[in-house]
Amino acid sequence: MKSLRDILYKVHITSTSGFMDVEVAGVAFDSRKVKSGFVFVAIRGTLSDGHDFMPKAIAAGASVVVCEKLPEALNESVTYVAVKSSAQALGIIASNFYDNPSGKLKLVGVTGTNGKTTVATLLFKLFSSLGYKCGMLSTVVNKIVDKEIPATHTTPDPIQINELLIEMIAAGCTHCFMEVSSHAVDQGRIAGLHFAGALFTNITHDHLDYHRTFESYIRAKKGFFDDLSGDAFALVNIDDKRGMVMLQNSKAKKYTFGLKKMADFKAKIITNSIEGLELEIGGRTVWFKLIGDFNAYNLLTVFGAASLLGEDPETVLMKLSSLTGANGRFDVVLPGSRFTAIVDYAHTPDALKNVLETITQFRSGNEQVISVVGCGGNRDKTKRPLMAAIACKYSDKVILTSDNPRDEDPLEIIREMQKGIGPTEARKTLVMADREEAIKMACMMAKEKDIVLVAGKGHETYQEIKGVKHPFDDKEVVSRMLKMFAN
Repeated sequence: MKSLRDILYKVHITSTSGFMDVEVAGVAFDSRKVKSGFVFVAIRGTLSDGHDFMPKAIAAGASVVVCEKLPEALNESVTYVAVKSSAQALGIIASNFYDNPSGKLKLVGVTGTNGKTTVATLLFKLFSSLGYKCGMLSTVVNKIVDKEIPATHTTPDPIQINELLIEMIAAGCTHCFMEVSSHAVDQGRIAGLHFAGALFTNITHDHLDYHRTFESYIRAKKGFFDDLSGDAFALVNIDDKRGMVMLQNSKAKKYTFGLKKMADFKAKIITNSIEGLELEIGGRTVWFKLIGDFNAYNLLTVFGAASLLGEDPETVLMKLSSLTGANGRFDVVLPGSRFTAIVDYAHTPDALKNVLETITQFRSGNEQVISVVGCGGNRDKTKRPLMAAIACKYSDKVILTSDNPRDEDPLEIIREMQKGIGPTEARKTLVMADREEAIKMACMMAKEKDIVLVAGKGHETYQEIKGVKHPFDDKEVVSRMLKMFAN
């Protein structure tokens, strides 16, 4: 049980009704999860409004309701707390209810359009190899030391975050590395958390279905840095033209990293091949297992963050040189096969461009690049023609297929992608809405030494169609085809 006054500490309250000196047994924003003595926080969501479920929450036993607008008919047995933003209030209330676990370990958040998962994963692996017990909250999986917990969102809701942090502390974790999505910032999911550090990788075209404008998307990312405390550090990519924007108005200690401009943490690419990267970094030349310019940035981000967290640079580089990246990120499937097959999560124009540009660097000139590309349904439609145009520009053959169509018609999504390609590019394009058949066709088309890229889903082991998640794994399909050709 917690005092209502205590859990409302730092919440922007506009008015109250009822007794404030009450004890509460729990916090919920889903009326179906309310129990006797709970605080129910009414959140205005994209699909439903929690204010409509206040009567149901009270019937389930809620003794306190936090909302943005008090109902006309008040229940005399219930305490009402009106706030400026229910979403922001939920994060603060959850942190207070769980005794602010984020302040009991070093919590580092990673934000940006691309690279979040790889950076968070590398930091988790690095600090684990340095002897620390760590936690991770990521798109791929949530981890508490060796325990894996399936991830449903890039950034969980505030109650889940705080419950996971408590479990991490109980397991002896000293560090937690988490992805911070723009949705999470905008929806207040990180409100109330104390971050030791914040990392900005880059920002490119994405999520305009939600944010509507690129400027709103930038503001959401920037909001993460605006709310940092003075004892936190902020490390940003200075080569990205919005990097320094993130630091404006931030109270955190400010640092930069980059490959091109002068920065606090700088690296130079010596060798970039299908085998890995050789970088001049921190005054040393080091070979890494990761591939591509974009991973040079990811490695530099991790090196800078580890240094700012007080680790010895030489030891960090030695450990980093032996690490692999996140599952489904430039994943070379069964190396040494008749042709090279790569599975990647690239689902934004910039990410796809990065992957294909990296592949282009490795080409000797004779092999074909065959790309399998789709776009998700119920998501930013403006990037669909861009994705197709990029795939055609850097590939010899392109198969347009479905990704996670969700509630949309896969063929309609593909038609929108085709708007980005002209008659010349169309000649090297095939349409196969069935993703498995598209992957199989790409593999059958590939000759010796060719490169097949399967982009968009990466680590995902399902395909979402009409509200149902069907088992589907790009890597499994590719592996099956490679093994068939090997026999």
